[in-house]
Amino acid sequence: SPKMMENKVFLSFTFYSTVLILKMYVVAIITGQVRLRKKAFANPEDALRNGGLQFCREDPDVERCRRAHCNDMENIFPFLFLGAIYSLLDPSPTVARIHFLVFCVGRIIHTVAYLLQLRAPTRSVAYGVAQLPCFSMALQILLATTPYW
Repeated sequence: SPKMMENKVFLSFTFYSTVLILKMYVVAIITGQVRLRKKAFANPEDALRNGGLQFCREDPDVERCRRAHCNDMENIFPFLFLGAIYSLLDPSPTVARIHFLVFCVGRIIHTVAYLLQLRAPTRSVAYGVAQLPCFSMALQILLATTPYW
């Protein structure tokens, strides 16, 4: 709607959210490719189609991809809620964009560090940095809504 297109904060949120969702799809595709390359399938029918039941098994590299994907779901899904509600609080567009950008960059670095097994604490630091804007948004939402509890 035209009204939504006037909300610069919401448009910024929409941009970064879409980037993050696409990033999650990329991780899912990588997981599938690693499964095929390592012949490590989660389902018997997939194993049978790719060489036999013995390939219905776990693989450390596939599990790493899956953990990266699970971590995304644990962090990006809450961000989608927090960012959407935060956008409705009429924050400064610049401050809001910084929140969204820091989260997005932190999550991208987290994924790269996870999949490329970068030296610790790269992944943990990226995780922590990405949490900061989420805690900030959650706090601002709580402060804005306390009168209604």
